[in-house]
Amino acid sequence: MEIKISEKPVKYEKAIEYLDERVQQVYENKNEELIWFLEHKSVYTCGANFNRKDVLDKNVKIVKTNRGGKITWHGPGQLICYFVLDISKRKKDIRKFITVIENSIIDTLKDFKISSFSDRKNIGIWVLDKKEEKKIAAIGFRVKKWIAFHGFSLNLSNNLDNYKKIVPCGISDKGISKIDNFKKITKDKIINRLKINLIKNLKY
Repeated sequence: MEIKISEKPVKYEKAIEYLDERVQQVYENKNEELIWFLEHKSVYTCGANFNRKDVLDKNVKIVKTNRGGKITWHGPGQLICYFVLDISKRKKDIRKFITVIENSIIDTLKDFKISSFSDRKNIGIWVLDKKEEKKIAAIGFRVKKWIAFHGFSLNLSNNLDNYKKIVPCGISDKGISKIDNFKKITKDKIINRLKINLIKNLKY
């Protein structure tokens, strides 16, 4: 498995193009699986279940993508983890795979003494921030020929005002949080723990 870390922001469209190529390579056994940590420049993206009513600011430019999920924002201060993982090498169980990804994020936050949880109705990872349930990580991926790709985003120090222009992930009654609201942790430390937890949890 290749672990790739990009220091400079990667343009969203370039990243998706790279992922699409890698999916085919992994399927044909021409390349190894991938976990890729990066940041994007500010961009709004929508998945297969997108609803135009979720765009509150009509001036927002949206990039359509082939992942699951609805509309979200990516940008500076938010850590993206993309993956290209062959579920057929594990248990062919997509629900189990989702749980593994969720637990890897929860385990990582726990390593820094931040308590978080998943929600079966609202996919993603949630925290109690000032006694309110708020999303701290969004998960959106697709499975093609048993290859899972796209991934998740984890809010570190990003400006949460960017979410005010949309209904993030179609959820209007809950807020958004970030790690900075709890404590200051460097991106490198988060990546290191995520890497360890993902590799460990993917051995199932």
